[in-house]
Amino acid sequence: MDIGVFIPIGNNGWLISKNSPQYKPTFDLNKEIVLKAEHYGLDFALSMIKLRGFGGETEFWDYNLESFTLMAGLAAVTSKIQLYATAATLVLPPAVMARMAATIDSISHGRFGVNLVTGWQRPEYSQMGMWPGDEFFGNRYEYLEEYITVVKELWETGKSDFKGEHFYMDDCRMLPKPAGKIPLICAGQSAAGMGFSAKHADYNFCFGKGLNTPTAFAPTAERLIEAAKKEQRTVTSAVLIMIIADETDDKAMAKWEHYKAGKDQAALDWMSQQGAADKKSGKDTNVRDMTDPTSAVNLNMGTLVGSYASVAAMLDEIDSVPGCEGVLLTFDDFIVGMDDFGNKIQPLMKSRQHLFNASGAA
Repeated sequence: MDIGVFIPIGNNGWLISKNSPQYKPTFDLNKEIVLKAEHYGLDFALSMIKLRGFGGETEFWDYNLESFTLMAGLAAVTSKIQLYATAATLVLPPAVMARMAATIDSISHGRFGVNLVTGWQRPEYSQMGMWPGDEFFGNRYEYLEEYITVVKELWETGKSDFKGEHFYMDDCRMLPKPAGKIPLICAGQSAAGMGFSAKHADYNFCFGKGLNTPTAFAPTAERLIEAAKKEQRTVTSAVLIMIIADETDDKAMAKWEHYKAGKDQAALDWMSQQGAADKKSGKDTNVRDMTDPTSAVNLNMGTLVGSYASVAAMLDEIDSVPGCEGVLLTFDDFIVGMDDFGNKIQPLMKSRQHLFNASGAA
């Protein structure tokens, strides 16, 4: 099973809490995390894109780096780990994104891929005068279909004359082409999103569910299997999971309860309001249900809370889900979390024993 890290490109990572570690995103922070990930044998690192945060007392995600430029910098200081940047396709023209990706492919010597997002939070784009109107909620995957058609033509042939409803290429040229295939990932959860991933993506991210229920996402992985069959392709899932670990189950659970007690309600309310604005296509991609008061502080992603041994066992359970090829990890404290994962959790995982030699060292 592949393991990746969802690096903290936004302030405070993925905990919307006044009691969780508070920090701003920097290149040096993300460099340290990704170098640790590479050292411990993790397979990939992914950065999101967020152009406007949720505010509140913690100013949640009000501070964010830019994904492609961050991953270009990380590509230059790493040597083995696969790197993924996220393309905000509403504001990044396909021909420009294709060239940026080809550039980072060159920097990384073939270790770069792209995560495609359609955009769901209207103020991210309306603040710049770039929101196309609320009809976009209903046709975003038609837009993305044209977008990736242009990108693939440029990557594969170096030119595009595509003419559609959203994009019109006039003998568009792009050289050099990438040295090899640039993998694509998406996070479609709706029928339209799953259909797009089944047709175009190499992997589809899905959200874990609940507290210490590692296989609860299995129905979502099964939906992707069925969607991919219709396209006569094989596309696998990677599940997003938060780890909160300590020496004992009780100590880890105490951390989780402390984070919940400090939830930033104003930031949570902002996110709920923006998600509710999507009236036409319902829950999709990154839109999260914030109505569950027990876990809203972590965007309601699946969370594994326990001792290092307990977390290792639960991660191994994930490996049993058909169609799941990987896990994308977040941590309450990324620096400590990476070291704890590398030194105390991963060595206990049956699904990661291929990394260790006879002496037990990674």
